[in-house]
Amino acid sequence: MSAGSMTLAQYSLEDPEDGVALHLHGDWTALALGDASRRLDVDLDGRKARTVDITALGRLDTAGALVLLRAMEENATVAGGEREDFAQLTTLVRPALEQPSPEKVRRTGLPAFFDRFGRQIVGIARDGYEMLVFTGEMMTALGRSLIHPSRLRVTPLVATMQEAGINSLPIVFMMTFFIGAVIALVGTNLLTTLGVGVFTVQLVGVAILREFGVVIAAILLAGRSASSFAAQIGSMRMNQETDAMQVMGVDRFDALVVPRILAALLMIPLMTFAADIGGIIGGLLVSWVTMDIHPIFFVQRMLDTVSITHFWIGMSKAPFLALVIAAAGCRHGLMVGGDVQSLGRQVTSAVVQSVFLVIMFDAIFAVIFMALDL
Repeated sequence: MSAGSMTLAQYSLEDPEDGVALHLHGDWTALALGDASRRLDVDLDGRKARTVDITALGRLDTAGALVLLRAMEENATVAGGEREDFAQLTTLVRPALEQPSPEKVRRTGLPAFFDRFGRQIVGIARDGYEMLVFTGEMMTALGRSLIHPSRLRVTPLVATMQEAGINSLPIVFMMTFFIGAVIALVGTNLLTTLGVGVFTVQLVGVAILREFGVVIAAILLAGRSASSFAAQIGSMRMNQETDAMQVMGVDRFDALVVPRILAALLMIPLMTFAADIGGIIGGLLVSWVTMDIHPIFFVQRMLDTVSITHFWIGMSKAPFLALVIAAAGCRHGLMVGGDVQSLGRQVTSAVVQSVFLVIMFDAIFAVIFMALDL
């Protein structure tokens, strides 16, 4: 009757008039349970024990406590003396058995909504606080790298510049090429009806140089690089490589965050410039085909009527948007837990948050420049 040094779990049932009494014998642990759980379910046949005698009970763990709780009434009487381990284990396991009834869920639907809403607000506030903490640590690490350039890791910086910037140029160019073409096509249809179709040149120039060039470059940087940063750092977190860095005395911000931040800051102006060129060429070709505006005339009129200020306004927004995007990707990468679900959730959050911040700060910049009359 033993499994190693353990005594197999046994029981006996009595069925007096005042309810079922369950007498326990042996060890009720995961290794000693055997088929006791199945046999007990069959013998009880849907009933619950009103009294539980633990006089002959040996050792007990959470597996045994779970089986006993399923067989006991909620307010069952425990006989056979005080067992501190029995009380602690049943208290620990009992919440696993508590499932709200559908009636309770329906009755508390409105309070449950406010509960979820409140938790979301608290979560947003906590996320904002963690973002501020990360921003402070990131700025400190960037300051250290500027004061002591020897701390900067050049190899990952160059590799990230190629991955995040150089490899993105073709897709940035093609995206803004089609956007410029669409702007010119819409402008042609609208302005020609007013007899001022030639102003399509100004429309394309201002829209691409001031807004669409930098925004499209930033959104593509968010889609490609923020997700990549979060996935790379997150996989290192899952493999405990970041913990190994801390054990070896390597600052994770110097090794993982600073090279990616600087790579995004250095490459976003080049991506924005490629986006501007692509958008202007797209608008030029559509204007040539639909309105017979010669490319030389298109370029000359743009130089005469579109101020270079629009170009510099677009460029001035690029570094700030790159900083926001790279920071979001790195922060969510460092928030990854030890499972694949956490990795996927944080990568998705990095992209969504980056795109949201790009649009939000672009709108803020638009208001600022309008207030400055630029």
